[in-house]
Amino acid sequence: CWLNTREPADLWPFPVTDGFPVGKHSKSKKKQGRARRGPVEVEQQERAILATLISDPAMAEYELAELRELVRTAGARVADVATQRRQRPDPSHYLGKGKVVEVQDLVAEHEADLVIVDGELTPVQLRNLSEDLGVRVIDRTQLILDIFASRARTREGKVQVELAQLTYLMPRITAQYTKFEQQRGGIGMRGPGETQLSSERSRIRKRISLLRKELDQIRRHRNVARANRDRLGMPTVAIVGYTSAGKSTLLNALSGANVYADAKLFATLDPTTRRVRLPSGQSVLMSDTVGFIRKLPTHLIAAFRATLEETIFADMLVHVVDASHPQRETQVEAVMDVLSDLKIDDKPLITVLNKADLVEDTHELFQWVAREPDTLYLSALTGDGLPDLLQKLDEVVADKFIAGGAPSESERPYAVRAV
Repeated sequence: CWLNTREPADLWPFPVTDGFPVGKHSKSKKKQGRARRGPVEVEQQERAILATLISDPAMAEYELAELRELVRTAGARVADVATQRRQRPDPSHYLGKGKVVEVQDLVAEHEADLVIVDGELTPVQLRNLSEDLGVRVIDRTQLILDIFASRARTREGKVQVELAQLTYLMPRITAQYTKFEQQRGGIGMRGPGETQLSSERSRIRKRISLLRKELDQIRRHRNVARANRDRLGMPTVAIVGYTSAGKSTLLNALSGANVYADAKLFATLDPTTRRVRLPSGQSVLMSDTVGFIRKLPTHLIAAFRATLEETIFADMLVHVVDASHPQRETQVEAVMDVLSDLKIDDKPLITVLNKADLVEDTHELFQWVAREPDTLYLSALTGDGLPDLLQKLDEVVADKFIAGGAPSESERPYAVRAV
């Protein structure tokens, strides 16, 4: 994990193999590990100071708890937290000057390895904070990218993560070269740092171009596979929802599949499609997809286009909600915002209130079901309520697709013909 990369080993703020960032499960790193002699050093958890701005006090506790969980998933330990009531970030440092001094003191007190900011830093903010705090500074986007890199197992997942990392890095790479003092000004005063900076930018552009070409090839393969599935005449269903809502557990329960399921954030990156038989005898193809989260980085949405196409091209959606979460309404809004950005919020949708076995006040679930159409509650873990979901799927399929016919490829948003 690049959180554990020590300077000045490399100027890349991501895991590196052969000069380019990759996920930490790359073959090259495994080979390097096998070739190493002597005792294996056990990495210690890095100590992190969290810094966040509070614009809505009612959401402060939830946002901080989610940031803590992201840090834990990334493998670091929270040493302390600095919060500041502020409606807008400071243009130069994100935090106010007084709060920057406070964070400096916390870093010294806890001998922290890095500072994690719960927001997306501009290149200027990143550079200024790094210089003033004297330790590595990362933002929420970098943190999520690191988690995605650790979760990527397939070549498709690794390519998409690397593309997102490089796209994010490109405008911020200048901050990594301040130690060379390349901007000294004046003719003849340009140092080696500026030459190296230009060289690295060129390498990043070339690498991004290669990754995009590889993703285009992956997308063509997916289009062919999707066209083959369309010939079967079965409606397609995409399971969507906030991360850790229980999407993979639900797919396993409905299809008998053995998809990896974990309570950690972003346990699933690569989509998995399984056949699910409905009570009427009709079958649907159901896909588990990557989970969403509040402030989902736009770089990830763009880079994971090939994966998200399983959702974009689906005939209908099953939105899984963690009914036991105290901020479930906020999570629902975050998911619906992403669906709106993808222009698929008008698809037929069934809302599933999962983890009902963990809800003490079931009256709230009754009210939610009564208030919202095509909504039901269940427990994917215990199986309670699964027959109701299968019956609801049967009704929607019969109403939307059997009577009227499933939409053709050309009628779906973002349709791309298979080559």
